[in-house]
Amino acid sequence: MGVDETGHKNNGDKHWTWCFQTLNYTLFHIDKSRGSQVLFELLGEDFTGVLNCDFYGSYRKFSRLTDATVQYCMTHLIREIRFLAEHASKSLARWGRQLLGWIKTLFDTLHRHDRLTAAVFARRMEEIKKGFLRRIRRPPNHRLAKSLARRFKGKAAKSYFQFMTDPHVEPTNNGTEREIRYTVIDRRITQGTRGHNGMRWCERIWTVIATCKKQHRNVFDFIHQSLIAHWNRTSHPQLV
Repeated sequence: MGVDETGHKNNGDKHWTWCFQTLNYTLFHIDKSRGSQVLFELLGEDFTGVLNCDFYGSYRKFSRLTDATVQYCMTHLIREIRFLAEHASKSLARWGRQLLGWIKTLFDTLHRHDRLTAAVFARRMEEIKKGFLRRIRRPPNHRLAKSLARRFKGKAAKSYFQFMTDPHVEPTNNGTEREIRYTVIDRRITQGTRGHNGMRWCERIWTVIATCKKQHRNVFDFIHQSLIAHWNRTSHPQLV
């Protein structure tokens, strides 16, 4: 399950639009909080699936207090390292370029997996992973490098490479970012919502549109059938 969040304004007050998405459905939820309590409320303390997300603190806390498996987004990591690779400090920039080299080799090998035997592919990916971890755990004497290196001393190191052993896990959270992009456009056009009903309408219609698209269903037909079912007090069409 991919998870991401973006800002939302309701009567000028800061809120957050959360996006939860899988291959079959997408759920949007608008909340005042950006904290881990939203994850506990919507996913539950007994969530044991795979969470694809960035390295934001709410996700780290949720993974620490549950049995969830986490895949941190490699794209976000690449952005952070690229920033270091362009730094004025020569030692920091050189370290960043070396790390980017390891990641490039990792993804080049990933994209050639169909041309390698399963054993060879697994061995090469593991070798690249070990090489990357060796380098990132030996940072230059710079606070930015040491801050990034500390992340790979504990559980988070494994959480960046779940996709290597589970082909169903995506290495990035790009799918969720694409889903949430349309709510950002909506926010910029409408300037947000003006109350509780507006927030509930937005999160529900966004959910319907995104999920119907994934299921190759007509959005207008789904809304029409839902209205008919409501007026006739019959069972409603289901998204999940």
